[in-house]
Amino acid sequence: MKVLLWHVHGSWTTAFVAGPHEYLLPVVPGRGPDGLGRARTWTWPASAREVPPEQLRTEDVDVVVLQRARDLELVREWLGREPGRDLPAVFLEHNAPVGDVPDTRHPLADRNDIPIAHVTHFNQLFYDNGRAPTTVIEHGIVDPGERYTGELARAAVVVNEPVRRGRTTGGDLLPGLAAAAPVDVFGMGLAGLHERYGLDPDRVALHDDPPQAAMHAELARRRVYVHPVRWTSLGLSLLEAMHLGMPVVGLASTEAVEAVPAEAGVLSTRPERLWAAVREFVHDEDAARLAGKAARAAALERYGLDRFLGDWNRLLAEVTR
Repeated sequence: MKVLLWHVHGSWTTAFVAGPHEYLLPVVPGRGPDGLGRARTWTWPASAREVPPEQLRTEDVDVVVLQRARDLELVREWLGREPGRDLPAVFLEHNAPVGDVPDTRHPLADRNDIPIAHVTHFNQLFYDNGRAPTTVIEHGIVDPGERYTGELARAAVVVNEPVRRGRTTGGDLLPGLAAAAPVDVFGMGLAGLHERYGLDPDRVALHDDPPQAAMHAELARRRVYVHPVRWTSLGLSLLEAMHLGMPVVGLASTEAVEAVPAEAGVLSTRPERLWAAVREFVHDEDAARLAGKAARAAALERYGLDRFLGDWNRLLAEVTR
């Protein structure tokens, strides 16, 4: 079938477009949020193709995967069809609720014609979904392979826009982490991170917006992956690090407590416990490697690509039936 969706979350979309369908990605001049088109730092198949908005009415779209409330307006404007009524639709909810948690009401809570597909059970539980039908389709990862060497006695963090997002992504925890081990931070929008949190450039190195394949190669050389994010749906970079075979140290918040088993690393709400675990892994290569193997096994079992695509194929078939 022809599936219309926006390029909102690159890693998630990389897994989704690995399926058997034709994927239509709006592209607008300047490649803004309403039409980013194909990814430039991920490898996507030819079945994921860019379509200017003015051509969408000729595409005979079968189903739309909405990811923002604005997508409803764009479907009406660009296709002249009403999502959920004369165009089958699913609303993919990437994010954990914000605002008056746990009373945050989902934007589609007052509709019952568009199912909400949450990416974690935590999100489904914590949103007020109203009368909207809901399901959970957990993440799937295109397996980068077991590439862990841990040759560098350093900690790795992946986070986007930590200066702007502040405490949400745990930027304020980086000084404590850097005291435990040298740190490499990978992600987008890293400028100003040293200044914001008083970080020593000799202890914290920044790697701004590397291509995904290059980032995976570099992550796998670091001894331990650290997930300092306080509030997130479930970081795909965490699952990618587990697939690589990295041991994990992270905050015991949101869905991370379900994703990371005890044998794969250490989760805690106590920063001092986390930094002690980082020191242990940095100084004990054997322990780090064993935890990394457990992390990879857990990630393959729960977040494999085949399960993910199968779940989505069933949901798309159901809404288009």
